[in-house]
Amino acid sequence: MPMSITVGARTWLERLWSSIADRGQPYADVPGITRPPLVRAELLARALLSERGEASGAAVARELLAVLHDLNAEDRAAFRQFLASDFLPDEATLRAAAQAYLDDPSAARAMTLFEKAEPPRQEVLRRMNMAPGGTAALVELRRELLTGLKKHPELKPLDVDLHHLFTSWFNRGFLELRRIDWDTPAAILEKLIAYEAVHEIMGWDDLRRRLAPDRRCFAFFHRALPGEPLIFVEVALTKGLATAIQPLLAPEDGVKPDFNTAIFYSISNCQDGLRGISFGNFLIKQVVEELKAELPQVKTFSTLSPVPGFRRWLKRKLERAGETLRPEEAAAILALHTPKAPDEAAAGEAALAELPNAEALLDQLATGEWWLDKKKDAALRAPLQRLAAEYLTRPNTGMGAIDPVARFHLGNGARLERINWRGNTAARGMTESYGIMVNYLYDPDSIEANHEAFTRSGAVARSASVDGLLAVPALVAPKGRSGYLPRLLGGSGDTAAEKTPAKDKDPEKSRDKEAEKTGGKKPAA
Repeated sequence: MPMSITVGARTWLERLWSSIADRGQPYADVPGITRPPLVRAELLARALLSERGEASGAAVARELLAVLHDLNAEDRAAFRQFLASDFLPDEATLRAAAQAYLDDPSAARAMTLFEKAEPPRQEVLRRMNMAPGGTAALVELRRELLTGLKKHPELKPLDVDLHHLFTSWFNRGFLELRRIDWDTPAAILEKLIAYEAVHEIMGWDDLRRRLAPDRRCFAFFHRALPGEPLIFVEVALTKGLATAIQPLLAPEDGVKPDFNTAIFYSISNCQDGLRGISFGNFLIKQVVEELKAELPQVKTFSTLSPVPGFRRWLKRKLERAGETLRPEEAAAILALHTPKAPDEAAAGEAALAELPNAEALLDQLATGEWWLDKKKDAALRAPLQRLAAEYLTRPNTGMGAIDPVARFHLGNGARLERINWRGNTAARGMTESYGIMVNYLYDPDSIEANHEAFTRSGAVARSASVDGLLAVPALVAPKGRSGYLPRLLGGSGDTAAEKTPAKDKDPEKSRDKEAEKTGGKKPAA
C-alpha cells in the first residue's frame, strides 16, 4: 500500500506551516513563559483571534498546541471549560441582527444573522488547526471531552462546534481508501490490532490470517492524520453466506479459490474523537466497488454482524407485565426444568410451587456453556431466533430503540437476510446475544429503495427466511418425564410432539429445502 504518498503529503504540509510559523514568530503576540501554563494557554487562545496575519496566526497556534501538550489533566479539563464558556457571540450584535431579519426577512439579512450567531470559538478552533499537528490535537481534545460530557453538560457547546467542523474537515472527498495487507508498514498494522473493536485480534499470527489471500482489509485515511486509520473493515471471501464467526477466524486451512461471496465481518472506528462522524456507509459502498472490479466472480456482498442489544432488550421485554413467550415456546423451555423434589408425582403442589416461569427460566438456562447441552440448545433455538427476528424487525421510530448495528446497516440500505444460531460462541457473543449473529445483505439493485423505506417509514427490508421465523410453526417441546410437563401446563398428557408430523418438526430445514427448489428464494411460513 503506497502510504508514502499520504505521509509525504503531511510532511510537505508540516514543513510549509512550520516555515510560515517561523517567519511569523517576530510578529506574533506570544505571552511570556513566566506565566502559569493554564493562564498562558488561555492568553494564547485569545491572541489567536486578535492576530490578522497568516504567519503570526500560525506562530501563535503552534505555541498554543505546544503549551496544551504539556498541561496536566486538571489544567486540560480547565482549558476545555474555558473554551466552552468563553468566545460566545456578542449578545447585542446578535439581537440586532435577529431583529433586522424579523423586520425584513431577506436572504441578505438571514446571512448576516447566520454570521453573527456563529460563536467566535469556531474561529479559534479553525486557527488552532493551522498549526502543524493541529487536527490531531483537536481530535484528541474532543476525545477527552466526550469521556466526561455526561457529567459536564456545560461542555456541549464546545462538542457541537468540534462536531460541526469535523463534519466538514473529514468530508468524504478528503478521505483516501487504502487496502491493508501484510506489506503495510508495521506501525499501521499494530494500530489495527489495537483498534479492532468487534473480534479481538490475538497477536501477529491472528492478524496475518486476517490478511491472507482469501481475506481483504480496507481503511480510510485522512491527509491530516498520516498513518492513522479512521475506520477499517475486514472482509472474508467465501462460498455462500457465512453463518458463524469462529470458522472465519480459524487458522488458515488452504485457500479455497472458488469463492463467490464477500463477507464483511468486522468494522472498527479508530478515532474516539471522531465519534458521530459517519465513515462506515461510504466505506462499505466503496469497498463493494473495489471488490467488484478486482474479483468479478464475487456476486454476493453480505455482513456477518453481532446483535449487541438483543439480550438487554429481551430482558426488559420479559420483565414487563403482559410480555410473555408464546405457549409452545414456554412449554419447550419449562420441559428443561429439573424440580428439587425427588418424586415429581408425589410432590404435586410442591413441584408446582417451585416451578419458575418460562421467562425467568430462560435467563437461568442461558448461562455457562449451555449450548453444549443438546437439550438446552434444541429448546432455546427456536424461541431465541424468533425473538431476535422480532427485535430486529421492529419499525425504526428514531427513538434509539433499534439495535445500533442494525440501524447502521439497514440505514445503509442492506436487507436483514438471515439470523444465525450459535454464530458467535465466544464469551462476548453469548453475553450480548446468546451467540446469535445475522447477515445483512447488500444488494446493489435494492440498496437505495431499502434505504429510503427505512429512513422514511422505519420499514425493515428482510428476507422470506426472516419472515418465516416471525411466523414459525408451533415448537416441538421435549417430552416431559412421566407426563410431568403436560400436567404442569394444564394439559391432558398428550404432547405436541406426538401430534406433529415429522416433516414439520424443523421448519427452518424445510424452508431451506424448498429454497433449493425455487432458486434460492425461501417462502414465508
